[in-house]
Amino acid sequence: METTARLVGLDVGGGCAAKYSAARLEELLAGFAPAAPEDLLVGLDSADDAAVYKLDDERALVVTTDFFPPLVDDPALYGAVAAANALNDVFAMGGRPLLALSIAAFPEELSLETVRAIFDAAAAKVQEAGAVLAGGHTIRDPEPKYGLAVVGTVHPDGIWRNSTARPGDDVFLTKPLGTGLVLAAAARGLLGDEEVAETTRRMTELNDRAAEALRGFEPSAVTDVTGFGLFGHAHEVAERSGVRLALDAGALPDLPGALAAAAHGVRTGGDPRNRDFAAHAVELGDTPDDLAALGYDPQTAGGLLVALPGEKSPVLAARFAADDLFLTRIGRVEEGSGVGVSFL
Repeated sequence: METTARLVGLDVGGGCAAKYSAARLEELLAGFAPAAPEDLLVGLDSADDAAVYKLDDERALVVTTDFFPPLVDDPALYGAVAAANALNDVFAMGGRPLLALSIAAFPEELSLETVRAIFDAAAAKVQEAGAVLAGGHTIRDPEPKYGLAVVGTVHPDGIWRNSTARPGDDVFLTKPLGTGLVLAAAARGLLGDEEVAETTRRMTELNDRAAEALRGFEPSAVTDVTGFGLFGHAHEVAERSGVRLALDAGALPDLPGALAAAAHGVRTGGDPRNRDFAAHAVELGDTPDDLAALGYDPQTAGGLLVALPGEKSPVLAARFAADDLFLTRIGRVEEGSGVGVSFL
């Protein structure tokens, strides 16, 4: 007999907090460099948001996959967040999605209505992104998991990478931080429906409009902030670009309730893993513990982390404001290495 089970609690870590430790992943992939054809423009070597394969002088394929256990009980919300998170990898590369395939694993005791709600919400999010959900693969698993494999396109000369930030760039975020903190605090009864509603609204928000507004400015580097947290992804950009990211602790944007949750000592399982990965390269100085927790908090379907030449920043800010899009300048790119966090 089918039953409708709670989704959260069947898993060992929901959303992007379930990502494999970045430090362990680096160790696992060290020295793993299979021969790549010339037309593979972005592959394992850069550990970027997606792979990119050149078809011809005008077209390249952007290919990515992302899936995770549930971080909310509402099946439709779970499906929408998981789909947005996967689709956003294509936008982070400067591409546009074409089609997607479901990657699904569910316990057989989950009702068909629950599973259908996940699929329907994901399909609607894929359609919102201008793509088509064309099929997929579903297996039995006591721990539910859902996500997408996504194929998109990008011009070979228009690829956004996470390894090309330059001194003199300003650094921006297109969504506030704290998804893990808010949901973990809400599960403990420390936050209410209002904070959760704003957080889930952000998590279901595609990065397509932000990417479109950014496209004409030719950013130096772009990535999206997901499971490794702001500091983890900033560390990746700094290390792979050979620069230093100087972040303004006072400018880090937070979701309602996120800093209150951090002040109460709330942390997700991804927090210590992100510190293990990036703490050696992140200088916190006098940054308070709650802001440090915000920076290490794993994000699900987070915003874009953008490095853009400083002279373009005022026009970029005006463009985002005109389109009613969120944008916050959080720092600058300098000569050096690592990530510095202080009150600039």
